[in-house]
Amino acid sequence: MPETVAEILSAYRGGAATPVDIVARSFARIRAHNDPAIFITLRDQKDVAADALALMRAGDASLPLYGIPVAIKDNIDVEGLPTTAGCPAFAYRARRDSTAVARLRAAGALILGKTNLDQFATGLVGVRTPYGVARNLFDQKLIPGGSSTGSAIAVAAGFAPLSLGTDTAGSGRVPAAFNNIVGLKPSLGLVPTAGVVPACRTLDCVCVFALTVDDAVAVLAALAGPDDADPFSRRRPLGAMAAVPNRVRLGVPFAGQRLFFGDKLSAAAYDGALARLAKLGADLVEIDIEPFYEAARLLYDGPWVTERYLTARAVIASSPQSLHPVTRQILLAGAHYSAADAFTAFYQLEDLRRMCDRTFQSVEALALPTVPTIYTVEEILADPIMLNSRLGTYTNFVNLLDLCGLAVPAAMRPDGIPFGITLLAPGGQDGALAALGRKFHAAAGLPLGALKFSSFRPSENSDGRNP
Repeated sequence: MPETVAEILSAYRGGAATPVDIVARSFARIRAHNDPAIFITLRDQKDVAADALALMRAGDASLPLYGIPVAIKDNIDVEGLPTTAGCPAFAYRARRDSTAVARLRAAGALILGKTNLDQFATGLVGVRTPYGVARNLFDQKLIPGGSSTGSAIAVAAGFAPLSLGTDTAGSGRVPAAFNNIVGLKPSLGLVPTAGVVPACRTLDCVCVFALTVDDAVAVLAALAGPDDADPFSRRRPLGAMAAVPNRVRLGVPFAGQRLFFGDKLSAAAYDGALARLAKLGADLVEIDIEPFYEAARLLYDGPWVTERYLTARAVIASSPQSLHPVTRQILLAGAHYSAADAFTAFYQLEDLRRMCDRTFQSVEALALPTVPTIYTVEEILADPIMLNSRLGTYTNFVNLLDLCGLAVPAAMRPDGIPFGITLLAPGGQDGALAALGRKFHAAAGLPLGALKFSSFRPSENSDGRNP
């Protein structure tokens, strides 16, 4: 049963399946799972099948993503489909593909639809949306993670082997951890953001969700490269996934600085992940993580909240009640920062960058928990801002410091909840980081996504059967 991009392409080339078969399977799984909160806009199956037939008639099966179904976060433009950013009052119909989607299509990918998200990509929880709260695949009482909620679930549940999300404060890593999949956050500017609704334009990244690191890197290769339409895009090296050195130095926080907010299962899972890294040949170097934490605190207490406000200010002015109340509260705070506040924050960040840069003189990468814990939907609704902030403990500083990140599954906790770690390195080292992540993920020996854990069981024929 082909699940990964590599397996599906192999099935195509061996004649065991066609893109039409895989599209049929995707839609059968979506119907069987029956959670309308995953997609905001799901294309008609016949339209996606028509795209698959057109691809087959074109005959270029060498395309790197030939016939691969993809789900797209609904703050990324897809020509002809609505872009809502999780806010109906903001919605518009996209006249053209975003650069990322255009590059996916050029590589042979098939677009299934647009996925649910925390409104305006503001949140790590997956519940700040008027389109319904998607069910966590492992425990329905728990939050699904966000803001790229539907994109992560679509991959973990087997609807598509890959998807696009966005990441500004951890939105491409937190839901990867909660869904037992890979979340690749590239270096700033490596993937253009033209056609993406901004959260913070100076920090936003288009990210990739996949079942394996190899699949994520294959997508990144198709997406990477500068774009004249995006002034924040850069010509940065992607780098190849070379062999991991025999001894790689990985930074980990001093024991007294590790934050899990009382979650002993996650703390134990992190210890287990570090033990596995050491067994694989890594030298674990304890570092002072406080400068990273301090940088994280700037994200929602400084001018970057004003960047978020800019995107939604027209809706706030004309229809403030149309916003989710928590999102509105956060965005309105961005209207009150002054230029003096902004420059003060910029100066603080530069000081912190220098301190964090010194850390990478003694280690090649950091190995951190992706999230310190997980909460129930009920807990998040009762305390939406503080608990969301805790989830960003190990993610909020990453884009501010221009680090590339790779979230990989590490373990299944005794309570059946996934736990993951994130590997972080200075921007421009995406390839080297991926090589390390691939080695760790393979050693973890985990099933892919939620296919062996979820309550739905896809049928076995091409009306929904696997080819």
